[in-house]
Amino acid sequence: MAALESLGRMAYDELRAQVPSELKMIWQPQASVRAECDLLILLVRAESLELATGEIMRLRAVSPACSIIVICIDLQAEQITALLCAGAFDFVSSPYADNELCTRVRRAAGLLSRLRLDESAAIETARAHGLIGSSASFVKQLSALPIIAGCDANVLILGETGTGKEVFARTIHYLSPRASRPLVGVNCGAIPSELMESELFGCVRGAYTSAHAARSGLVREAEGGTLFLDEIDSLPLDAQTKLLRFLQEKEYRPVGSSSVCHADVRVIAASNHSLAGLVEQGAFRRDLYFRINVLNMVLPALRERHDDIPELARRFIDEACRKGGRAVIGLTPQALRKLLTYDWPGNVRELQNVIERAVLFCHGCVIGADDLQLPEDGAQDPGVESFREAKARTVEAFERNYIERLLMVNAGNVTRAASAAQKNRRAFFALMRKHAIAPERFRA
Repeated sequence: MAALESLGRMAYDELRAQVPSELKMIWQPQASVRAECDLLILLVRAESLELATGEIMRLRAVSPACSIIVICIDLQAEQITALLCAGAFDFVSSPYADNELCTRVRRAAGLLSRLRLDESAAIETARAHGLIGSSASFVKQLSALPIIAGCDANVLILGETGTGKEVFARTIHYLSPRASRPLVGVNCGAIPSELMESELFGCVRGAYTSAHAARSGLVREAEGGTLFLDEIDSLPLDAQTKLLRFLQEKEYRPVGSSSVCHADVRVIAASNHSLAGLVEQGAFRRDLYFRINVLNMVLPALRERHDDIPELARRFIDEACRKGGRAVIGLTPQALRKLLTYDWPGNVRELQNVIERAVLFCHGCVIGADDLQLPEDGAQDPGVESFREAKARTVEAFERNYIERLLMVNAGNVTRAASAAQKNRRAFFALMRKHAIAPERFRA
């Protein structure tokens, strides 16, 4: 086609696929050499509509930034609408003038240029908020920030404990049009179930036994801004019902009140569990899951992006030196090797805690391998100690490392950590006091 030939004169590199199998080869995610396609032009006839719709959806999943323009041959209006709903950026209907396709290509290129500028600014903002990394899995999530921040839909952030869910939520808020309004966060797992509803939606005086004064609630505090619900999987079922109504209607009723309140609040939720799995178990409402899972981010674990560890470690060393007035300049090769070979079940938060401790206790200006206290370091050679001394030292090291590991995995939530240890809270607090462990160090 003359119009397609004219694209070559617009300084675009092109790849052509004659049949769908060739298209799939170009876009194969695991291919060693993969085309980074900014613009895709599809020729669609009525008999290939279903195949084209599926391909558009698949290609959008592989590369959300790619603009897809459809050349429609003998398609009805509802068929063109189906292609646009699947993710096509624009279309032209055959026959068309040569410059018509070129105009749409220029429009798509302009959008791509703006997105890249937004993406670059978003990544700089993310780095300023502590989101550091250049691995492909991490950059993929960073690249989605301008799109997610630019709209007002609810967001669900999934990831293991310590992967940075709260930092991502904070970055989304400060990149969004709501940045000048409040960002209010709550850890749903840290609030007793009987108080969760009043914590979110407020209460009138005397609504329940300990309600000695009226409370506005977190939703009202977040008016015009963003409400961040961390550990949303811990939300009791009755509170889930109230939250669902609020998300649907943007209205709520404080506990003990008959009046309806309205609020303009964007909700970002986070969990380190599979909410889809909890839905199947009946522990989480299916309708609420779909309501909060409009936009989805899945953060990679640190063990999946080991290449980012050196840069993260340098950042945490600098921060710890500023806070503690130390002059540590880096890591020995042995120390770095130790960081790179560890599995990091507590992810970025655990790495930060390990580095902060190493900066505080290292005796020189460089952190050595022996300065990095990791859980497997608890066992030491007994040397010339007596059996009783070696046993006492080993038990003490085990207790300290075990408690710190539980607090890391449970983000400083003492109730959950004690439950995992199968000890009551009083006994667990006694162990923390014995080893001078503050749970606040393990909270985001």
